[in-house]
Amino acid sequence: MAIPHPEPLIDTHCHLDAEAFHQDLQEVIERAVVSGIEHLLTIGISRETSEAAVVLANRYPVVSAVVGIQPNYAQVALAGDWDQIVELARHPRVVAIGETGLDKYWDYASPELQSDYFARHLELSRRCHKPFIVHCREAEAEVIDMLRQEARRGALSGVMHSFCGNADDAAACLELGMYISFAGMVTFRKNQQLRDVARTVPLDRILVETDAPYLAPHPHRGKRNEPAWVRLTSECLADVHGVTAAEMARAVSANAKRLFRLDRVVHS
Repeated sequence: MAIPHPEPLIDTHCHLDAEAFHQDLQEVIERAVVSGIEHLLTIGISRETSEAAVVLANRYPVVSAVVGIQPNYAQVALAGDWDQIVELARHPRVVAIGETGLDKYWDYASPELQSDYFARHLELSRRCHKPFIVHCREAEAEVIDMLRQEARRGALSGVMHSFCGNADDAAACLELGMYISFAGMVTFRKNQQLRDVARTVPLDRILVETDAPYLAPHPHRGKRNEPAWVRLTSECLADVHGVTAAEMARAVSANAKRLFRLDRVVHS
C-alpha cells in the first residue's frame, strides 16, 4: 500500500546561515524537501546575516530571504549597516523585512534604540511593499502600542514570529490584521497555556516556523532544530484545533503564500 505524500508546508522562519548548519546545510535542505517542506524563509538579524540570507536565496530555489536588524543587534550595528538593509530589501529574492521588534528579556540595546529600529523597519516595509516580521520578547504591550500607532497610517502586513504572548495579546494582534506564527515551543509538554492561546487564532491567520537551529519541537527538544521538523509543530496545531494534519498544513501554507506572496516563488 502506497504511503500518501504529506501535504506541503512552508517554514516561515529559520536561520540557515547559522554556524550550526555550516557543515551540512545541503543535507538539511534536502531533508526538508524530502519531508515535504516546499519553501523556507531564512531570516537576517544583522547586515552580515541579511547578506548571507540573500546569498542562500540565490543559491537554493526553495529558499527566500528576509533582511533586517534584530533588536538585540541594534546596539552593535555600524554606520552604513541600515543603508545596506534598505538596499537589500529591493532584491527580488527578499520577501519580507525583519526580524524587527522589541526585546525586554535580553535588553542588549536601549528601549529607545530598539524603538527607533522597529520604526525604521515598519517604514521600510511600507516603502517596498513587503511584509514585516516581529520579534517580541517580554515586550508585548510595547510592541502592540507601536503597531497600533503604525496602523493609523494604513493596514498592517506582518507576522508575530514565534508567538509566546497571552490570549489578549493574540487578540490585539489579530485585530490589527497581523498573522501569528508558532514555533516548537507550542509542542512542549508543559506548554498547555500556549496551546490554549493557539486555539484562539483563526485558521486563516496561523503560520508555522522552526526558528531553526533553535527551539526544536517535541520530541527533539534540546537538539539542533531543522526545517524538516516544522511538520511536528503543524501537527500539534492540528490537534489543538481539532482538524486533520492535512487540513492544517493546507491552511498554514496558504497563509504563508498569501502574506509573503510566495506563489510566484514556490511554483517557479
